[in-house]
Amino acid sequence: MLVCVVLLLVTLCSQGGNGEETQGQGHVSVVIVGGTGDLAKKYLWQGFFQLYAHHVSSGNSFSFYGGGLSPAEKATPVLFEILKAVTCPKDVSQERCAILREQFLRLTEYKQLKTVEEYQDLSKQIEQQLQQEGLTEAGRLFYLSVPAFAYADIAEKINSTCRPKGGTWLRVVLEKPFGHDFRSAQVLASQLGSALKDEEMYRIDHYLGKQVVAKILPFREENKKFLDPIWNKHHIERVEIVLKETLDVKGRIPFYDQYGVIRDVLQNHLTEVMTLMTMRLPVNLSSSEEVLQNKLRIFSSLLPVGKNQAVIGQYQAYKAQVQQELNMTKDHISITPTFAAVLAHMDEAQYEGVPILLISGKMLDERVGYARVLFKNDIFCLQNQNSVHCKPKQIVFHFGHGSLQYPAILVSKNLFKPVFKDSQWKEVMEHKDLSVLGLPVSDYYVHTPTELKEAYSELISHIFAGRKDSFISTENLLASWGMWTPLLSSIASSFPRIYPGGADNGGLLDVNLKGKEISYNSEVVIINNNPLGGTSANGFQVMQGKFRSCEMVSAWAEELVEKLATDLQEAAEEAVREGGVFHLALSGGSSPLALFHRLALHHFSFPWRDTHVWMVDERCVPLTDPESNFHNLHDHLLQHVKIPYYNIHPMPVQLNQRLCVEEDGGTLQYEEEIKKLVNGSSFHFVLLGVGYDAHTASLFPGPKIDQHGESLVALTESPAKPHQRMSLTFSAINRARRVSLLVMGKSKHEMITQLSRVKDNPQKWPVTGVKPSDGRLVWYLDYDTLLG
Repeated sequence: MLVCVVLLLVTLCSQGGNGEETQGQGHVSVVIVGGTGDLAKKYLWQGFFQLYAHHVSSGNSFSFYGGGLSPAEKATPVLFEILKAVTCPKDVSQERCAILREQFLRLTEYKQLKTVEEYQDLSKQIEQQLQQEGLTEAGRLFYLSVPAFAYADIAEKINSTCRPKGGTWLRVVLEKPFGHDFRSAQVLASQLGSALKDEEMYRIDHYLGKQVVAKILPFREENKKFLDPIWNKHHIERVEIVLKETLDVKGRIPFYDQYGVIRDVLQNHLTEVMTLMTMRLPVNLSSSEEVLQNKLRIFSSLLPVGKNQAVIGQYQAYKAQVQQELNMTKDHISITPTFAAVLAHMDEAQYEGVPILLISGKMLDERVGYARVLFKNDIFCLQNQNSVHCKPKQIVFHFGHGSLQYPAILVSKNLFKPVFKDSQWKEVMEHKDLSVLGLPVSDYYVHTPTELKEAYSELISHIFAGRKDSFISTENLLASWGMWTPLLSSIASSFPRIYPGGADNGGLLDVNLKGKEISYNSEVVIINNNPLGGTSANGFQVMQGKFRSCEMVSAWAEELVEKLATDLQEAAEEAVREGGVFHLALSGGSSPLALFHRLALHHFSFPWRDTHVWMVDERCVPLTDPESNFHNLHDHLLQHVKIPYYNIHPMPVQLNQRLCVEEDGGTLQYEEEIKKLVNGSSFHFVLLGVGYDAHTASLFPGPKIDQHGESLVALTESPAKPHQRMSLTFSAINRARRVSLLVMGKSKHEMITQLSRVKDNPQKWPVTGVKPSDGRLVWYLDYDTLLG
């Protein structure tokens, strides 16, 4: 019957043919172990149907088996529902397509593959079919779409029961992950090596089947005369290899939580792209051995990648997903990263000093993958800044998705017009009104495949043809793990930065490259192990971390104020327990008003009777004036709590019916009051804000800021009305046991971003002069301020 099917299809499909290399005529048995799983459903059966459609007319015959642990009566209906969904290549007519699909279903069956005996039965069935139908066997292809822990056992069963006889080939395809680190990969390679020869193993990385990735080496070869002079450290500014995803890992947590983004994406997909971008061009591009040796040279030249060469993150909802899918308690915290940015460098003359940035993550703002080579541009356009000469010079290998939506290779027009000798690529002449990595598409030469092909289908055709250049050898695998294992060990106990996901990430995951090290552009944030119960509408909880090397707390505004109020009450209760009194200095401005409301309306157990309230600064206006800091403090807080009036200490800005006249001695009077009542003139808690010009208290930029010496209180001058102010000095502020800086609102984002980068310079950035000598400094930044 099978022979008749082949003859019929030879007749029907004789006009077909796709120009692929064939493996020789004969019968091929294809076994997908895990044949009803997600990968098989989405990609593998479609890929093998494409293979069947292309090669059945070339004298090959096929039989297909979906294997698995489930009994045949249960799994067979599932398998055939999957098979009904396969589609034909575009160049196949509807009539031929219907026949091909019908015969593909008739040639496929499900086999339970659990025991050695069941693998023996499969082999006997293959041999009986060959004998009964008089077929010559070409080979057997096993695709293991199963967890990696099952590889060694299945490989042994294949070796002992299903190995074909004579010169017939055996090919076993393995899906990642190939180990967890160097040691586990080495053990797995050894186990597989005891059952299979290296040439029989096809470790698949589907990224190598993507058309743009597969074109990297040919593109470099075809454009060698343009690229050779500039493909080096003298001209390349940096290399970026990026894979951004918008989806989370819900439903994959049991796997993902063991691996994380570095093992799942960077160690394989992005590393393979990196080697193709940087390796020396082989003389023979189709020589898998030469390609491998050139890849290995790249790994040997890479400088060690450690903790200072990586930043990691985790999307906010991941914690709850782990707790739910792994049945963990609410206090369980996973530190598995879902985002990573890694900086690599090479100790190799051609690329010495060139930063290579590898980035991937879940729940990011867009789905896109690309590799970009950004070249240096020394041209300065004095008059026409939009001149093509002044725009970025770059080559982008765009894998797909993003704003462009299709795979393409883009070369900026201020570089060169690329050559594509392959007829399977075409130039895109009409451009949509969109940009790719900072340039309008019209500023690029854009080439895309003439026919879009699915990566798995491409790689399956390579497996059938016996091509090894698109697969991961044992040496390649271990070299890659040798690069990544030290990094994974160094960050094993590091807390990832928490990010909300999607567009809400803002600049939270932006990175800064400094020499051979990488860091977040704003300092590291880690999740608080004891977050407050309340969450924002976005579900983003209070977080803790570092800013300007000091403690930082961050959240949406409401949660941030709640956290600050709680911290303030805890500090008050501790001070009262220790010494019977709590000295609190409060700043003016608009930022503290929400805190005042929170304290007045929700913190009824606050020890107000034992609290003394002092002013950090005051405008030189009557205390009854609406612009008075004390007036606002009184209206929004003091009149609503039970605090003794003699515990309230407004600044004496009005003496002798005059405002802030130095001869009246208001500053000395307030200083003496502090020295008399506050032990060591050391406030327990000082709350400060930060202005747009980075002033704090009423200490403004300028040379006079350092003239107060050891004085605790001083008269100062503001650039804004009312100009005259009275303020605590750095000397008073820095004696405090705890200083908190509260900054909220998007309007403060630019200022906070600048502060994250500058050194201490109180004359220019007054808040950098706040450095408690024996106390704690804590920044309270809301997400609008932090993210913009």
